[in-house]
Amino acid sequence: MALHTLSEIYKNQAQMQGKRYRSATQNFKAIFGEEDKYRFFSAPGRSEVCGNHTDHNNGRVMAAGVSLDVIAVVVPTDDDIILVKSEGFEADNVSLADLSPDENEKNTSASLIRGVAAGFVKNGYKIGGFKAYTTSSVLKGSGLSSSAAFEVLIGSILNGLYNGGEVSDVKIAQIAQFAENQYFGKPSGLMDQMASSVGSFITIDFKDTKNPVIEAIDFDFDKSGHSLCIVDTKGSHADLTPEYASIPEEMKSVAQFFGKKVLREITKTQLLENIDDVRTSCGDRAVLRALHYFDDNKRVKAEAEALKNGDFDAFLALVNESGNSSYCYLQNIFATSAPQNQGLSLALYTAKSILRDTGACRVHGGGFAGTIQAFVPASKLAEFSNAMNGLFGDGSCYVLSIRSVGGTEVLLDE
Repeated sequence: MALHTLSEIYKNQAQMQGKRYRSATQNFKAIFGEEDKYRFFSAPGRSEVCGNHTDHNNGRVMAAGVSLDVIAVVVPTDDDIILVKSEGFEADNVSLADLSPDENEKNTSASLIRGVAAGFVKNGYKIGGFKAYTTSSVLKGSGLSSSAAFEVLIGSILNGLYNGGEVSDVKIAQIAQFAENQYFGKPSGLMDQMASSVGSFITIDFKDTKNPVIEAIDFDFDKSGHSLCIVDTKGSHADLTPEYASIPEEMKSVAQFFGKKVLREITKTQLLENIDDVRTSCGDRAVLRALHYFDDNKRVKAEAEALKNGDFDAFLALVNESGNSSYCYLQNIFATSAPQNQGLSLALYTAKSILRDTGACRVHGGGFAGTIQAFVPASKLAEFSNAMNGLFGDGSCYVLSIRSVGGTEVLLDE
């Protein structure tokens, strides 16, 4: 883990972010008192870019770190206590004397702190106490994964304070996933943590889920002339669990037709050659969702190649293809149980009407409600943002960029 300056992390927002760090330092002092020296850390949120609902069948995904982050003002201590006060929340006080999972802590930030510390010890790394004040700009419920950013932040702090920054970004992500799975109690994949820890664009191949293949893509998004917009349609995710669950269930039913567990173990050709029997056994929607899986899996590689070649137009075309596939074949744009609620459909229609033959848009994250993602050229950004805020309320359109730096220690004085 390298040490990065404000300018390296935030580019033209460095001055504004410097004020944010100094404000956080004042808050630290108000809570914990004055200290001789402070250290600063940051971890970004993330956005899925391609591979919609492919990871649970051992597929490929593309994701990227974004320009919203969670930051921490930190002072190491020698009492083996991690004390974290996050803005707007009660302080977490975690003793490192006992790193076993605590059932009473499940679904809390304390469980994530304990889990990350336990993951460091399990992997042979050093840990120790610290006091921290954190504040986050990662939007909760936006599909940008605020929990993964917090996990990676804690891992980055332990890495910087006690391991000389020698723990790799990939290992921090794996430890963060371990904390979320085993301590927090959420069976998440590795995409969220990896994108936050590594930053920039990355691809992950989950063919071997214990040893996923991660590739970082060197692409300067700032030179693309586009912004990454996340539009919150204000749809509720309540009562949508059956809708989400049906996607992996139906995909896996197609694999099971061939005696396999997941779609990665069969080919698209096998499916097409047996399509009549599969339709009869699994139903048409399961077949369509499987076809989406195979096509989006292939698109991840194509998008990566487009970015490596500096062909942003080809990348945008593939993002649109992924979005259309999710709409037509994956069918996760609105819930069949509540067809009267179609905020995502309305957002996508509006986005396409404005973008026309420029930019790209797609569903963001799990779907059915929540957010869409759009790559919007500078010339249309004001129109796009105004239209979305008009439809879904002020502040619905978040204008972001892709962050090239993942979890890191921050050099405040440049």
